Amino acid sequence: MLSTLGLDPTAEAVYQLMATRPEGWGVEQITEHLGRDGGEVREALDRLAEAELLRQSVGRPGTWRAVSPELGVRLLLRRQQDELDRRQREITAAHDEVGRMISRLRAGATAAPGTDIEQLVGIDAIQSRLDLIAARAAEEICTFMPGGAQSQAALDAAKPNDALLLSRGVAMRTVCLDGVRGSAPTLGYARWLAESGGEVRTVPTLSPRMIVVDRECALVPLDPSDTRAGAVVLRVPGVVAALMTLFERVWVTALPLGCAAPREERTGLTPQERALLTLLGRGITDEAAARQLGVSLSTVRRAMAALMERLGARSRFEAGLRAAQRGWC
Repeated sequence: MLSTLGLDPTAEAVYQLMATRPEGWGVEQITEHLGRDGGEVREALDRLAEAELLRQSVGRPGTWRAVSPELGVRLLLRRQQDELDRRQREITAAHDEVGRMISRLRAGATAAPGTDIEQLVGIDAIQSRLDLIAARAAEEICTFMPGGAQSQAALDAAKPNDALLLSRGVAMRTVCLDGVRGSAPTLGYARWLAESGGEVRTVPTLSPRMIVVDRECALVPLDPSDTRAGAVVLRVPGVVAALMTLFERVWVTALPLGCAAPREERTGLTPQERALLTLLGRGITDEAAARQLGVSLSTVRRAMAALMERLGARSRFEAGLRAAQRGWC
């Protein structure tokens, strides 16, 4: 059970043993009782002490005691939440840096094909390049797909290339916004993709759309607000590596589309509700928040009204203060 809170099986077994046995047991006794390697046990004891699940015994100096299971679970939950908050800060910083980097590259983009930076103008040029990618990709396609639910027509148009890639054993990983969970066409596409060997996950917010191919080439929009206007094709190794680092950071925190979106135990908020509070706290309008979350304007306004009611706030300003006081944003 504790493995879901960050403890490996050996550390969990050692903790459970020490929580039910008298103080004073040493490595040899624990190793013999559990039938595990002494080195593994020592490493487990170090991890438990680091997690504050073991503390120095007052009655028997030089030995350790296990904290109560109730306190232990609370400590693990707190560490997990702190780690999630740290990752979210890293992702936010990476989003901002990638946005600045894309703007610099877009300003210096060239139209010459085959170079490290190539500009594609118009949706037809983009589609032609996507067709070429589907024919040439060898290992993996990683995609950020912000903008909310996709139309049935757009999803149907994407299927032939996706099917071609999957049939050749190319891995496909796609991250969408949580807002797509209410879209029947998108959910149907995700099920089809999963059944065919691909994966789809969702997050509350995303950086601009991007596609990374075989960790060698990336496509980003010329204008994030109008992805049909054109794209920049990047083959600069350092830039592609940075984009893949961002993708992997987002991927590990994203939730598979087939799973229900969780609520945070500490706040009772969904990740999307927390993201909404954060966006509005920055002074972003309801319309801009709806675009970034991939939901309708009415959905944002209903969610905000519900949050204000939960907070007992009469204004957005008061809601922001109370949310900050509760650690909601």
